[in-house]
Amino acid sequence: MFTATSLDQLPDRETILSLSGLDFMRAILRGEIAGPPIATQLNYTLDTVEPGKVIFRGTPTFEHTNPMGGVHGGWYGTLLDSCMACAIMTAVPKGSVYTTLEYKINLTRAIPLGTEILATGITDHAGRTTGVAHGEIRGVADRKLYATGSTTCLIMKVAG
Repeated sequence: MFTATSLDQLPDRETILSLSGLDFMRAILRGEIAGPPIATQLNYTLDTVEPGKVIFRGTPTFEHTNPMGGVHGGWYGTLLDSCMACAIMTAVPKGSVYTTLEYKINLTRAIPLGTEILATGITDHAGRTTGVAHGEIRGVADRKLYATGSTTCLIMKVAG
């Protein structure tokens, strides 16, 4: 996976609409389409893409801490929003797109800086207009549960 470093590297509308969500996500994983620049800023990459399941791998660093030195809750939230919404994306048909309507996260424990994690999103429902997914963040080495989440996404057919 490579991440975009400028707007012209992001996929254009024609490319986005020409692929199913699953094919789009697989193209990012293969490095054929640029991933989002936020992945570089937050130190995570796309690890796995399957129908209804997406996994991101990441490691929080000092740049992701709050004023008290802990990993900022926004880091957890972004990783969970990404994996859950992208899991729904795998069910989006060609000619459609999605956007997050709402998401909720629960932090179960602090992630120590430098701990590699997997953020896994699983689709629970993907219909014509909405998708629902849940996710979790677990340590790669310790398998501890660091956070859980749920999301609802809007699925939109785009007029040609």
